[in-house]
Amino acid sequence: MKDFIHFNAYSIDEAVALLSRYGGNAEIIAGGTDLLGKMKDRILPSYPEALINIKTIPGLDQIEEKEGMISIGALVTLSCVAEHPVIQKTCTALAQAASRTASPHLRNMGTLAGNICQDIRCWYYRAPQNRFSCLRKGGGRCYAIKGDNRYHSIFGGSVKGGCFAVHPSDTAPALIALNARIITSKQSISADTFFNVGVTHTTVLANDEIITAIQIPAPAPDTRSTFQKFALRKSIDFPIVNCAVAVTEKNGSIAHARLCLNAVSVVPRRAVKTEEVLTGNKIDETVAEEAAMAAVADAKPMEGNAYMIPVTRAIVKRTILACRENHGG
Repeated sequence: MKDFIHFNAYSIDEAVALLSRYGGNAEIIAGGTDLLGKMKDRILPSYPEALINIKTIPGLDQIEEKEGMISIGALVTLSCVAEHPVIQKTCTALAQAASRTASPHLRNMGTLAGNICQDIRCWYYRAPQNRFSCLRKGGGRCYAIKGDNRYHSIFGGSVKGGCFAVHPSDTAPALIALNARIITSKQSISADTFFNVGVTHTTVLANDEIITAIQIPAPAPDTRSTFQKFALRKSIDFPIVNCAVAVTEKNGSIAHARLCLNAVSVVPRRAVKTEEVLTGNKIDETVAEEAAMAAVADAKPMEGNAYMIPVTRAIVKRTILACRENHGG
Protein backbone atom coordinates (compact mmCIF):
# COMPACT_ATOMS: atom_id res chain seq x y z
CA MET A 1 0.00 0.00 0.00
CA LYS A 2 1.27 3.46 -0.86
CA ASP A 3 2.01 6.01 1.83
CA PHE A 4 -0.70 8.49 2.75
CA ILE A 5 -1.24 11.20 5.34
CA HIS A 6 -3.70 10.35 8.11
CA PHE A 7 -5.74 12.98 9.94
CA ASN A 8 -8.07 12.65 12.91
CA ALA A 9 -10.91 15.13 12.50
CA TYR A 10 -12.61 16.33 15.68
CA SER A 11 -15.52 18.18 14.08
CA ILE A 12 -17.54 18.16 10.87
CA ASP A 13 -16.09 21.54 9.94
CA GLU A 14 -12.55 20.25 10.37
CA ALA A 15 -13.24 17.19 8.20
CA VAL A 16 -14.75 19.35 5.47
CA ALA A 17 -11.83 21.79 5.62
CA LEU A 18 -9.36 18.93 5.18
CA LEU A 19 -11.31 17.57 2.21
CA SER A 20 -11.29 21.01 0.64
CA ARG A 21 -7.56 21.40 1.23
CA TYR A 22 -6.80 18.27 -0.78
CA GLY A 23 -9.22 19.11 -3.60
CA GLY A 24 -10.53 15.63 -4.34
CA ASN A 25 -7.31 13.81 -3.37
CA ALA A 26 -8.53 12.86 0.10
CA GLU A 27 -11.00 10.27 1.36
CA ILE A 28 -13.14 9.98 4.47
CA ILE A 29 -12.57 6.84 6.52
CA ALA A 30 -14.80 5.42 9.24
CA GLY A 31 -15.21 1.63 9.12
CA GLY A 32 -12.90 1.46 6.10
CA THR A 33 -14.20 -1.94 5.00
CA ASP A 34 -14.46 -0.87 1.35
CA LEU A 35 -11.88 1.91 1.10
CA LEU A 36 -8.87 0.02 2.50
CA GLY A 37 -9.42 -2.92 0.18
CA LYS A 38 -9.51 -0.60 -2.83
CA MET A 39 -6.29 1.07 -1.70
CA LYS A 40 -4.52 -2.19 -0.99
CA ASP A 41 -5.35 -3.58 -4.44
CA ARG A 42 -4.69 -0.24 -6.18
CA ILE A 43 -7.73 -0.63 -8.34
CA LEU A 44 -8.08 3.06 -9.24
CA PRO A 45 -5.88 5.22 -11.48
CA SER A 46 -5.20 7.67 -8.64
CA TYR A 47 -4.46 7.13 -4.98
CA PRO A 48 -5.67 9.37 -2.11
CA GLU A 49 -2.98 11.56 -0.64
CA ALA A 50 -4.80 11.71 2.69
CA LEU A 51 -7.33 9.78 4.75
CA ILE A 52 -9.52 11.76 7.14
CA ASN A 53 -10.71 9.71 10.08
CA ILE A 54 -14.14 10.83 11.34
CA LYS A 55 -14.44 8.25 14.13
CA THR A 56 -12.93 10.92 16.37
CA ILE A 57 -15.90 13.26 15.85
CA PRO A 58 -18.20 13.02 18.89
CA GLY A 59 -21.95 12.49 18.56
CA LEU A 60 -22.07 10.74 15.18
CA ASP A 61 -22.62 7.27 16.62
CA GLN A 62 -26.10 7.82 18.05
CA ILE A 63 -29.59 6.65 17.09
CA GLU A 64 -32.24 9.11 18.25
CA GLU A 65 -35.98 9.61 17.97
CA LYS A 66 -36.89 13.28 17.68
CA GLU A 67 -39.50 15.45 16.02
CA GLY A 68 -41.15 12.56 14.22
CA MET A 69 -37.85 11.29 12.85
CA ILE A 70 -35.48 8.44 13.55
CA SER A 71 -32.00 9.90 13.16
CA ILE A 72 -29.07 7.52 12.61
CA GLY A 73 -25.63 9.08 12.93
CA ALA A 74 -23.01 8.58 10.24
CA LEU A 75 -20.86 6.41 12.53
CA VAL A 76 -23.59 4.00 13.61
CA THR A 77 -22.52 0.50 12.62
CA LEU A 78 -24.62 -1.94 10.67
CA SER A 79 -24.74 -4.22 13.71
CA CYS A 80 -26.26 -1.44 15.81
CA VAL A 81 -28.83 -0.69 13.11
CA ALA A 82 -29.78 -4.37 12.86
CA GLU A 83 -30.12 -4.81 16.61
CA HIS A 84 -31.78 -1.54 17.61
CA PRO A 85 -35.27 -2.26 19.00
CA VAL A 86 -36.89 0.90 17.59
CA ILE A 87 -35.55 0.24 14.09
CA GLN A 88 -36.59 -3.41 14.32
CA LYS A 89 -40.11 -2.37 15.25
CA THR A 90 -40.76 0.70 13.09
CA CYS A 91 -38.28 0.31 10.21
CA THR A 92 -38.19 -3.46 9.92
CA ALA A 93 -36.89 -3.50 6.35
CA LEU A 94 -33.80 -1.53 7.36
CA ALA A 95 -33.06 -3.76 10.35
CA GLN A 96 -33.39 -6.83 8.14
CA ALA A 97 -31.20 -5.33 5.42
CA ALA A 98 -28.47 -4.40 7.87
CA SER A 99 -28.56 -7.89 9.39
CA ARG A 100 -28.05 -9.46 5.94
CA THR A 101 -25.08 -7.28 4.95
CA ALA A 102 -21.70 -9.03 4.77
CA SER A 103 -20.43 -10.96 7.82
CA PRO A 104 -20.75 -10.25 11.57
CA HIS A 105 -17.18 -8.93 11.68
CA LEU A 106 -17.82 -6.51 8.82
CA ARG A 107 -21.16 -5.42 10.30
CA ASN A 108 -19.37 -4.57 13.52
CA MET A 109 -16.97 -2.30 11.61
CA GLY A 110 -18.95 -0.99 8.65
CA THR A 111 -21.32 1.94 9.06
CA LEU A 112 -24.72 2.60 7.54
CA ALA A 113 -23.36 5.74 5.84
CA GLY A 114 -20.45 3.78 4.45
CA ASN A 115 -22.71 1.05 3.13
CA ILE A 116 -24.71 3.44 0.97
CA CYS A 117 -21.53 5.17 -0.24
CA GLN A 118 -19.63 2.02 -1.17
CA ASP A 119 -18.09 1.60 -4.61
CA ILE A 120 -19.24 -0.81 -7.30
CA ARG A 121 -18.16 -4.46 -7.31
CA CYS A 122 -17.66 -5.07 -11.04
CA TRP A 123 -14.67 -7.38 -11.46
CA TYR A 124 -13.26 -5.31 -14.32
CA TYR A 125 -13.43 -2.17 -12.18
CA ARG A 126 -12.04 -4.01 -9.15
CA ALA A 127 -9.18 -5.77 -10.95
CA PRO A 128 -5.93 -5.15 -9.00
CA GLN A 129 -3.33 -2.72 -10.29
CA ASN A 130 -5.93 -0.82 -12.36
CA ARG A 131 -5.76 -3.50 -15.03
CA PHE A 132 -8.89 -2.32 -16.89
CA SER A 133 -9.26 1.40 -17.60
CA CYS A 134 -13.04 1.24 -17.84
CA LEU A 135 -15.67 3.96 -18.17
CA ARG A 136 -16.16 4.29 -14.43
CA LYS A 137 -12.47 5.18 -14.17
CA GLY A 138 -12.66 7.69 -17.01
CA GLY A 139 -11.45 5.15 -19.58
CA GLY A 140 -12.76 4.17 -22.97
CA ARG A 141 -15.28 1.35 -22.58
CA CYS A 142 -17.30 -1.00 -20.40
CA TYR A 143 -15.56 -4.37 -20.57
CA ALA A 144 -18.65 -6.16 -19.28
CA ILE A 145 -20.66 -5.47 -22.44
CA LYS A 146 -18.72 -8.06 -24.42
CA GLY A 147 -17.19 -9.80 -21.41
CA ASP A 148 -18.43 -11.55 -18.28
CA ASN A 149 -21.67 -9.81 -17.33
CA ARG A 150 -23.31 -12.41 -15.09
CA TYR A 151 -23.90 -9.93 -12.27
CA HIS A 152 -24.43 -6.70 -14.21
CA SER A 153 -27.46 -4.50 -14.82
CA ILE A 154 -30.60 -5.91 -16.41
CA PHE A 155 -32.07 -2.41 -16.77
CA GLY A 156 -29.54 -0.80 -19.09
CA GLY A 157 -26.32 1.08 -18.61
CA SER A 158 -25.16 4.54 -17.67
CA VAL A 159 -22.27 6.91 -18.32
CA LYS A 160 -21.63 7.85 -21.93
CA GLY A 161 -21.15 4.67 -23.94
CA GLY A 162 -22.23 2.15 -21.32
CA CYS A 163 -21.17 0.91 -17.84
CA PHE A 164 -23.48 -1.79 -16.61
CA ALA A 165 -22.02 -2.20 -13.11
CA VAL A 166 -24.72 -2.47 -10.44
CA HIS A 167 -24.97 -0.70 -7.11
CA PRO A 168 -24.28 -3.31 -4.40
CA SER A 169 -25.75 -1.86 -1.17
CA ASP A 170 -28.21 -3.91 0.86
CA THR A 171 -29.40 -1.00 3.01
CA ALA A 172 -29.97 1.45 0.14
CA PRO A 173 -33.28 -0.06 -1.07
CA ALA A 174 -34.60 -0.18 2.49
CA LEU A 175 -33.82 3.51 3.00
CA ILE A 176 -35.55 4.41 -0.26
CA ALA A 177 -38.60 2.29 0.57
CA LEU A 178 -38.78 4.03 3.96
CA ASN A 179 -38.52 7.49 2.35
CA ALA A 180 -35.29 8.37 4.17
CA ARG A 181 -33.24 11.52 3.79
CA ILE A 182 -29.46 11.72 3.77
CA ILE A 183 -28.18 14.63 5.86
CA THR A 184 -24.80 15.97 4.82
CA SER A 185 -22.47 18.78 5.77
CA LYS A 186 -24.17 20.86 3.04
CA GLN A 187 -27.74 19.72 2.53
CA SER A 188 -30.58 17.27 3.05
CA ILE A 189 -31.07 14.83 0.15
CA SER A 190 -33.89 12.41 -0.52
CA ALA A 191 -32.61 8.84 -0.63
CA ASP A 192 -34.36 8.56 -4.01
CA THR A 193 -31.96 11.09 -5.54
CA PHE A 194 -28.83 10.41 -3.48
CA PHE A 195 -27.38 7.77 -5.80
CA ASN A 196 -25.67 8.80 -9.00
CA VAL A 197 -23.26 7.31 -11.54
CA GLY A 198 -19.99 9.05 -12.28
CA VAL A 199 -16.29 8.40 -12.65
CA THR A 200 -15.27 6.70 -9.36
CA HIS A 201 -18.49 7.99 -7.75
CA THR A 202 -21.76 6.30 -6.79
CA THR A 203 -23.49 9.24 -5.05
CA VAL A 204 -24.19 12.93 -5.55
CA LEU A 205 -21.77 13.91 -2.76
CA ALA A 206 -19.27 16.62 -3.67
CA ASN A 207 -15.58 16.07 -2.95
CA ASP A 208 -15.80 18.25 0.18
CA GLU A 209 -19.15 16.90 1.45
CA ILE A 210 -19.75 14.19 4.03
CA ILE A 211 -22.77 12.42 5.48
CA THR A 212 -23.60 13.37 9.05
CA ALA A 213 -26.84 11.40 9.54
CA ILE A 214 -29.62 9.42 7.91
CA GLN A 215 -33.15 10.43 8.88
CA ILE A 216 -36.24 8.27 8.48
CA PRO A 217 -39.71 9.70 9.09
CA ALA A 218 -41.73 7.83 11.66
CA PRO A 219 -43.96 5.49 9.64
CA ALA A 220 -47.68 6.25 9.43
CA PRO A 221 -50.02 3.98 11.39
CA ASP A 222 -50.65 0.59 9.76
CA THR A 223 -47.36 0.72 7.88
CA ARG A 224 -45.32 -2.44 7.40
CA SER A 225 -41.98 -3.00 5.70
CA THR A 226 -39.72 -5.90 4.89
CA PHE A 227 -36.54 -6.81 3.02
CA GLN A 228 -35.47 -9.88 1.05
CA LYS A 229 -32.17 -10.78 -0.57
CA PHE A 230 -30.88 -13.48 -2.87
CA ALA A 231 -27.14 -14.20 -2.79
CA LEU A 232 -25.05 -17.24 -3.64
CA ARG A 233 -23.65 -17.45 -0.11
CA LYS A 234 -26.30 -16.30 2.36
CA SER A 235 -23.88 -15.55 5.17
CA ILE A 236 -21.65 -12.98 3.48
CA ASP A 237 -22.13 -12.43 -0.25
CA PHE A 238 -23.12 -9.35 -2.15
CA PRO A 239 -26.65 -9.61 -3.54
CA ILE A 240 -27.64 -10.97 -6.91
CA VAL A 241 -30.83 -9.02 -6.21
CA ASN A 242 -32.37 -7.49 -3.12
CA CYS A 243 -35.70 -5.80 -2.52
CA ALA A 244 -37.36 -3.66 0.14
CA VAL A 245 -41.02 -2.71 0.35
CA ALA A 246 -43.06 -0.50 2.67
CA VAL A 247 -46.87 -0.44 2.53
CA THR A 248 -49.46 1.55 4.43
CA GLU A 249 -52.95 0.09 4.72
CA LYS A 250 -56.28 1.86 5.00
CA ASN A 251 -59.60 0.06 5.31
CA GLY A 252 -57.95 -3.25 4.54
CA SER A 253 -56.28 -2.19 1.27
CA ILE A 254 -52.91 -0.67 0.45
CA ALA A 255 -53.16 3.11 0.40
CA HIS A 256 -49.49 3.75 -0.26
CA ALA A 257 -46.58 1.58 -1.39
CA ARG A 258 -42.86 2.08 -1.99
CA LEU A 259 -40.73 -0.73 -3.41
CA CYS A 260 -37.06 -0.56 -4.34
CA LEU A 261 -34.71 -3.06 -5.96
CA ASN A 262 -30.93 -3.07 -5.91
CA ALA A 263 -28.03 -5.01 -7.44
CA VAL A 264 -29.95 -5.25 -10.72
CA SER A 265 -29.41 -1.69 -11.95
CA VAL A 266 -26.68 0.95 -11.93
CA VAL A 267 -28.43 2.71 -9.04
CA PRO A 268 -31.13 1.52 -6.63
CA ARG A 269 -34.33 1.26 -8.67
CA ARG A 270 -37.79 2.30 -7.53
CA ALA A 271 -40.30 -0.12 -9.04
CA VAL A 272 -42.99 2.47 -9.73
CA LYS A 273 -45.13 0.13 -11.86
CA THR A 274 -45.11 -2.38 -9.03
CA GLU A 275 -46.20 0.29 -6.56
CA GLU A 276 -49.11 1.15 -8.86
CA VAL A 277 -50.21 -2.47 -8.96
CA LEU A 278 -50.15 -2.71 -5.17
CA THR A 279 -51.96 0.54 -4.44
CA GLY A 280 -55.66 0.02 -3.86
CA ASN A 281 -55.39 -3.74 -3.54
CA LYS A 282 -55.02 -6.27 -0.77
CA ILE A 283 -51.86 -8.36 -0.82
CA ASP A 284 -52.51 -11.90 -2.00
CA GLU A 285 -50.78 -14.36 -4.31
CA THR A 286 -52.40 -12.93 -7.44
CA VAL A 287 -51.58 -9.31 -6.66
CA ALA A 288 -48.05 -10.19 -5.58
CA GLU A 289 -47.45 -12.08 -8.83
CA GLU A 290 -48.81 -9.22 -10.96
CA ALA A 291 -46.70 -6.72 -9.03
CA ALA A 292 -43.60 -8.86 -9.47
CA MET A 293 -44.18 -9.11 -13.22
CA ALA A 294 -44.46 -5.33 -13.38
CA ALA A 295 -41.10 -4.97 -11.62
CA VAL A 296 -39.23 -6.65 -14.49
CA ALA A 297 -41.40 -5.46 -17.38
CA ASP A 298 -38.67 -3.05 -18.56
CA ALA A 299 -35.74 -5.42 -18.10
CA LYS A 300 -33.20 -5.63 -20.93
CA PRO A 301 -30.77 -8.40 -19.99
CA MET A 302 -27.32 -8.87 -21.43
CA GLU A 303 -25.93 -12.10 -22.81
CA GLY A 304 -24.95 -13.58 -19.46
CA ASN A 305 -27.54 -12.29 -16.99
CA ALA A 306 -31.01 -13.14 -18.30
CA TYR A 307 -31.36 -15.53 -15.34
CA MET A 308 -31.61 -12.45 -13.09
CA ILE A 309 -35.09 -11.65 -14.43
CA PRO A 310 -36.92 -14.67 -12.93
CA VAL A 311 -34.79 -14.33 -9.78
CA THR A 312 -35.82 -10.69 -9.42
CA ARG A 313 -39.46 -11.53 -10.07
CA ALA A 314 -39.38 -14.23 -7.39
CA ILE A 315 -37.69 -11.96 -4.84
CA VAL A 316 -40.20 -9.15 -5.44
CA LYS A 317 -43.12 -11.52 -4.96
CA ARG A 318 -41.54 -13.02 -1.85
CA THR A 319 -40.89 -9.58 -0.36
CA ILE A 320 -44.45 -8.42 -0.94
CA LEU A 321 -45.93 -11.56 0.60
CA ALA A 322 -43.55 -11.28 3.57
CA CYS A 323 -44.75 -7.72 4.09
CA ARG A 324 -48.32 -9.03 4.35
CA GLU A 325 -47.20 -11.27 7.20
CA ASN A 326 -45.07 -8.66 8.97
CA HIS A 327 -47.12 -6.63 11.43
CA GLY A 328 -44.08 -4.79 12.82
CA GLY A 329 -42.73 -1.85 10.84
